[in-house]
Amino acid sequence: MALNLRNTAVVLLLTATLTGANKLPACAQDSVDPHATETKQQRDSRLKWLREARFGMFIHWGLYSVPAGTWKDKRIGGIGEWIMNTAKIPVSEYGALAAHFNPTQFNADQWAQIAADAGMKYVVITSKHHDGFAMFHSLSDPYNIYDATPFKRDPIAELAAACRKRGIKFGVYYSQAQDWHHAGGAAYGGHWDKAQDGDIHEYVRKVAAPQVSELLSRYHPAVLWWDTPVPMSPEDIRLLTAGFAKERGLIANNRLGNGVPGDTETPEQFIPATGFKGRDWETCMTINDTWGYKSYDTNFKSSETLLRNLIDIASKGGNYLLNVGPDSTGVIPQPEVERLLEVGKWMKENGATIYGTTASPYKRLPFEGRATVKGNSLFLNVFEWPKGDLVLAGLKTPVRSAHVVATGEKLNVTASKNTGIEIVVSKPANLDPLSTAIELKLAGPPVVEQTQIGLAPRTDGSFLLAATDAELQGDAIKLENENIGFWTNAAEAPFWKIKVPAAAAGKFTVKLEIACEPGSAGSTYEIQADGKRMPVVAHVEATRSWLDYHVVSLPGSITLTEGDHTIRVNVLSMPHGAVMNLKNIQLTPMH
Repeated sequence: MALNLRNTAVVLLLTATLTGANKLPACAQDSVDPHATETKQQRDSRLKWLREARFGMFIHWGLYSVPAGTWKDKRIGGIGEWIMNTAKIPVSEYGALAAHFNPTQFNADQWAQIAADAGMKYVVITSKHHDGFAMFHSLSDPYNIYDATPFKRDPIAELAAACRKRGIKFGVYYSQAQDWHHAGGAAYGGHWDKAQDGDIHEYVRKVAAPQVSELLSRYHPAVLWWDTPVPMSPEDIRLLTAGFAKERGLIANNRLGNGVPGDTETPEQFIPATGFKGRDWETCMTINDTWGYKSYDTNFKSSETLLRNLIDIASKGGNYLLNVGPDSTGVIPQPEVERLLEVGKWMKENGATIYGTTASPYKRLPFEGRATVKGNSLFLNVFEWPKGDLVLAGLKTPVRSAHVVATGEKLNVTASKNTGIEIVVSKPANLDPLSTAIELKLAGPPVVEQTQIGLAPRTDGSFLLAATDAELQGDAIKLENENIGFWTNAAEAPFWKIKVPAAAAGKFTVKLEIACEPGSAGSTYEIQADGKRMPVVAHVEATRSWLDYHVVSLPGSITLTEGDHTIRVNVLSMPHGAVMNLKNIQLTPMH
């Protein structure tokens, strides 16, 4: 896995250029996409199973599981599979690990069954990561698990068979250009061993392209998961994708680059706030803090977090590719298995709210939870049931019935006589602590007419105006992950609707959580309420980068009376082409 694709892509581009790659003209880029002539109907047919699956298992397994995060008695920081790069281990020393890699406890059927029991519909495993070591019996290069280790087996072949036996789609990850073992491969931060020097085009021709051809022709994967794009020639790209013509159903992600858009966006370790409009996407994420095994990384996410991540992703029309990192004996850590099985238990009863669903018709729900759609059914996953009954506004399609998905318990549904588009759902007898799934059977596909819901104060009377809750005025300004970015037009602005109860009315101090790269700082802005200037004006100070967020307290205060208000950040001057990245605004009552 890359560090974060968004953060490393530029560095990798520079690294590859120094090792012999060439930048490509747009016309050449346009000609190398293997799916360039595909129709929408063909694409929809090819991606149908992935859109229905929603949940998959990522497996990062390789030589890096032998050191397990420690090199020469020293714990190495960062993610486990990057230990060769992070510790700058010479090629020959790292390669010697192969003699000690003998995962005799590897059981492909057991792994595939764990995925099945978790409710996962597909598996993607690292066939070769950035360390250059192939986890399959490669006939084109001997640096592989069959030829270079005592194991003498092909786990890729075994896992492919085990998955297909259970009806699970099988896919492979392949690091196509970043390779720290073979001469000519790219390396984040530059080469540290002369054995790595060489020509990237020769590397593609002799190592990468032959191995990709082997993977496609021998294992026929449903998914090919590229990683860390670097500039390559059109001929390099054609060699790498030559097998696509025969594997008509193959799905590949967006990390080949070089003018090949791929089939899926790949947000890494985060859930995009609004998904990707018009694009299929898949969040890949670790269960703890590493992809490849580290013996001392025990910071495991809870089952609740993992499940609610899956629900959140499905509600935005995406897939969840959740990683496990087996150890050097071939065993998936038990804490990871336990969490997967807990998620799977919930999915067995409530999977209808995830599989084959489409995104929520609501931008925001008036309760803690998410919604998905399938045909004439609107599914609600309620994380925390509100006090009393559940109220859902804006649903214009008549509700025929409502029931709890897991138990079948029928629920009363009352339509509002005032608006005709507000319904009240009675509280179930028993609530699921992870998520209570409700199915509303409608007279047709759900049609929602949603008015802006004013944000309510928190229990202490303060307001948290998150970027994900903002309305954006303008064409350039965008919601990125959890921040407002691309704020390059001073006339554009974010704003929030809030509802202030009588008990919370009064004066508020203002804090912003912002980031601004040096060289772009200096913009002046003010906080407005209902279009009126408040005595809160500030300058954007630089942070270390666009990703380095600081909380800043603004001078002055704003006064809010009981009722509905609109809070806006208004730019007064923008001397350097951008305003800031904004995560949230905090309004705290002055007592």
